[in-house]
Amino acid sequence: MSEFSSKVYEAIHSPLMADGIDTLQVNIGRHCNQRCLHCHVDAGPDKKTEFMSRETMGMVLKVLAENEIHTLDITGGAPELHPGLGYLLEGAASLGKKAILRSNLSALLLPGNERLIGLLVKNRVEIIASLPCYLEKNVDSQRGAGVYKLSIQALKLLNDRGYGKEGSGLALHLVYNPAGAVLPGRQDALESDYKRELQGRHGIVFNKLLAITNMPIGRFKETLLKGGNYESYAAILKKNFNKETIPELMCRKMLSISWDGRIFDCDFNQMLELTVNHGAASLLSGFDLEVLKKREIMVGDHCFGCAAGRGSSCGGEIRSGLVF
Repeated sequence: MSEFSSKVYEAIHSPLMADGIDTLQVNIGRHCNQRCLHCHVDAGPDKKTEFMSRETMGMVLKVLAENEIHTLDITGGAPELHPGLGYLLEGAASLGKKAILRSNLSALLLPGNERLIGLLVKNRVEIIASLPCYLEKNVDSQRGAGVYKLSIQALKLLNDRGYGKEGSGLALHLVYNPAGAVLPGRQDALESDYKRELQGRHGIVFNKLLAITNMPIGRFKETLLKGGNYESYAAILKKNFNKETIPELMCRKMLSISWDGRIFDCDFNQMLELTVNHGAASLLSGFDLEVLKKREIMVGDHCFGCAAGRGSSCGGEIRSGLVF
């Protein structure tokens, strides 16, 4: 039993269990135009063969059509680099499902994506965009030289099409990640700072800021190890374990699907090759909602990253207002 499993059992006297499924998060490939230091996916320009096939995308849409799962959350890599993205977005819209696109912003500006923003507007796709800071120096140090300016250009383009503007119905949320081996600050305070600075510096507006804890796996783990910070960061996460986050951990309400059709409890488990287990089928072809929505969740000590402090999920901070 992992240390995290023991902590959960002490807190709720049972293993961590699913509590239904409302979101299908789909990683359609690890190809990306950026190579960020905090990336847990280890995505990058060299990941060019790991693309979800049209057949597997069809299986994703079939699962959505046949089950009461209301949200399709599309991620990568940079999902904008996948030629089949439009097929998936339009398929979800035709089923009446909410679609989310997780964007690194700069990928929206790549050649061949000229029509993509129009497609996003047409299908009312919610955008969750990474911008780890509102300062150019900090963003470029994490994401690469010139990325900040491209991100600002993409945000202005999105604002011009109505994204992030009150009453438009086109949601634009930004994601904050700490630059180092620390927990995020308070999400509400960070959101106020972001809105003030981006409006004042660039005239940019957005809806919400999501503060997400860096997970010590993938490239971020490599970054920590190179800097001699891995052990201390792991200790910070464990020290700040908060049992109040357990009911709202994202793995309890979602499933993660890999580019090759395997099923995981979350995107982090996907990167660690920890497929669903405990009697549930681990392939999309064997999808069984009744089994999966009551499954025991596969956990490990990396899970402290979601349960530390105010908690962290793909939707940002879990428990607002707590003091740590």
